[in-house]
Amino acid sequence: MHEFTPADHPGLPLRFRPGAGAKRSQNRQHFDLTSDSAGHQEATVARALSLGARHTDVGQRPEEGHRVLADPEGNEFCVIEPGNRFLAGCGRIGALACDGSHAVGVFWSAALGWPLVWDEGEETAVQSPDGGTKFTWGGPPLMPRTEPDRFVSDLVPQVPTGYDAEAARLTSLGARLLTREAGHAVLADPDGNEFRLLDGAE
Repeated sequence: MHEFTPADHPGLPLRFRPGAGAKRSQNRQHFDLTSDSAGHQEATVARALSLGARHTDVGQRPEEGHRVLADPEGNEFCVIEPGNRFLAGCGRIGALACDGSHAVGVFWSAALGWPLVWDEGEETAVQSPDGGTKFTWGGPPLMPRTEPDRFVSDLVPQVPTGYDAEAARLTSLGARLLTREAGHAVLADPDGNEFRLLDGAE
């Protein structure tokens, strides 16, 4: 397992665990990396390719300014063009872009206590009041779920709320409790995306 915290936004640590199997379909979530200039975008793409990434096609149009790549395991990510106003000031990881309904964006806004910074039609986005990475949901049509999601969120209850009280709060907002395991509970949000509620530090 590997874990790191981006230097420009300490509120979003990333943890990489060994996968259960080979990736077979397009992920329902992906990272959007930001760029300061055209040269910066090209340098980011070149560096990613040198580290084992590859170009991939997820239906993007030639006139779109972002570049779509996949990491060595096939997980898609985008390198966004400079001047993107929506991700301005969000840091290097501008967004975790998710396939999801309007209801799931509203759920995560309430669950995290983060405001909806975008709510147009079926599209939503939330962001910490302190800024940093946005979480976005694109609305229907939703991708079919053909395998378990490779991105799973870990939530840690805020003291003095406590683990059991937080589990009850999340279910009252629309989550479903799937199972309790040693050290954590597994829940699903209104779209069926699994996440973990940790019982203290792991």
